[in-house]
Amino acid sequence: MSHLRTTSRIVAAGIAALLVASLSACATDGFETGSTMAAAQESGSLRIGIKHDQPLFGELDSSGTPQGFDVEVARIIADELDVKESGITWVEATSEDREQLLQDGAVDFVVATYTISPERKDQVAFAGPYYVAGQSLMTRKDDVDIASVRDLADKHVCSVEGSTAADTIVTLAPEASLALFDDYSDCLEPLRTGQVDVVTTDDVILAGYADQSNGQFRIVGAPFTAEPYGIGVALENTTFRMWINDVLEEAMEDGRWEEAWDSTAGRVLPAPQRPIIDRYEVADLS
Repeated sequence: MSHLRTTSRIVAAGIAALLVASLSACATDGFETGSTMAAAQESGSLRIGIKHDQPLFGELDSSGTPQGFDVEVARIIADELDVKESGITWVEATSEDREQLLQDGAVDFVVATYTISPERKDQVAFAGPYYVAGQSLMTRKDDVDIASVRDLADKHVCSVEGSTAADTIVTLAPEASLALFDDYSDCLEPLRTGQVDVVTTDDVILAGYADQSNGQFRIVGAPFTAEPYGIGVALENTTFRMWINDVLEEAMEDGRWEEAWDSTAGRVLPAPQRPIIDRYEVADLS
């Protein structure tokens, strides 16, 4: 009888373990325990880094609600994990702070006009790109002296600390005087008052500012770089990065990516070409 009771307890324990495993699998939709996806789905929460000052891509409306193409892309990812709007904590991610936010674990991912670059791949990982922009120039409407990056010698150029745009100007226009701020919106008043001659960043960001300037600003010249926007995640979080890549590809196929564009940046800018997802391996970073 003792042997039978022991066997029964073993069988019961095995059944209980199977039930727990089954319930766990259902709760996480097959995501590996401990993964970012499983944690988000179980908690119903995500912390997402976005810009607060970039019209069309990432800004706050009059009620403090985030809006823009980056925000809608982030919502697509959150929706795939069954995270509702009430479960999202939107964290401001300035150009200078994006890597630190990811490295500190202060956010789960960043969607903030975040150009993928080899230097940044040493610090964080990227899903995407989900959009490809190009660096351009914005001047006052009545300024006829600047038509391209070749005209920036001895000009006062405004950009943002930690941005690829600032690095590019140092390379392409070394004789320009570069003023760096925390946010691109900080460049608008100096441009308006003549303290700087031009603002430089990606064309889509400048288009938003020009659109809101009541005709004071205009974009000049053609874009002179290619800026693939990626979704930043922690450097070692390969599983999450690859899963986001799958979500992006699905969203591009089923129309959600296009809908996100049309409802935000597409109100001002033409429809973009669909970018090719970069499924790089960690070994590629050496």
